[in-house]
Amino acid sequence: MKRVSPLFLVLLVLGFFFATYNLLTMIIHYKTSTSEQWDFSNPFIQMPGNLMEGKPDNLMEEIPTFVVDPLPEGLDRGYIVLNRPWAFVQWLEKAMIDEEYILMAEPDHVFVNPLPNLARGKHPAGFPFFYIKPSDHKHVIRKYYPGEKGPVTNIDPIGNSPVIIKKSVLEKIAPTWMNISLRMKDDPVTDKEFGWVLEMYAYAVASALHDVHHILHKDFMLQPPWDTEVGKKFIIHYTYGCDYNLKGELTYGKIGEWRFDKRSYLSGPPPRNLSLPPPGVPESVVKLVKMVNEATEDIPNWDTLNRG
Repeated sequence: MKRVSPLFLVLLVLGFFFATYNLLTMIIHYKTSTSEQWDFSNPFIQMPGNLMEGKPDNLMEEIPTFVVDPLPEGLDRGYIVLNRPWAFVQWLEKAMIDEEYILMAEPDHVFVNPLPNLARGKHPAGFPFFYIKPSDHKHVIRKYYPGEKGPVTNIDPIGNSPVIIKKSVLEKIAPTWMNISLRMKDDPVTDKEFGWVLEMYAYAVASALHDVHHILHKDFMLQPPWDTEVGKKFIIHYTYGCDYNLKGELTYGKIGEWRFDKRSYLSGPPPRNLSLPPPGVPESVVKLVKMVNEATEDIPNWDTLNRG
């Protein structure tokens, strides 16, 4: 098979410890995941971090990092994710990037199958989120996507991650993504309408403004506990808490007798050798916990990572 242009993996880390252990777990499995369509000639793919203090942290020896500046104080209005597009603008302007394609991922993504380059030329690859519905918010969307650009259905139901995109395309989108994000947050109606997914809508709108349309891949990612089988999907996104009783029944919204929720570890790392789910819990949850355990076993000084 002909090798396509190599990919450059980009992660954004917002400086919280709970993102730190997510990141290290992700990196361990990224390094062990290979694809004949990826160029792994370099043992480490540089991973820029959005370190909110704008200064190095204690992980930079483990993970090559590009440090960017946060938005001016108060500009994010408490919505820290607004720093994401601003981080990409800085990185694209200042970093030396030889790769033609960029994979935008997050620390709570774990690679479960080798990931090929799903993008096709100027058409990026994205994941369709069920809760991103531009057509349901036409009255708001039109503030940022005027009628002369075409129907609201031109806007993909995506966020910026996971996305595989040509670097030259992202260079066009990123400044618009940043400006649209700030405009949306500054508008009370839009802010209330979109809430915590505002920045995702901003990326989708910015892409459409540049006539960039993503190839949607449902198999790009799965999200336990709602997605129960791994199959041939590429990434586990562990954003939701997984709560079960000892019969293996989901108790979502109620703390389970067995649980795995990344938010339980805001101040320190989860212990090594987390208990596996009880019988009857879906494969996706079992696979996730096993992969976290594998990663913590392979990372030296795991239990002291939040010190110093």
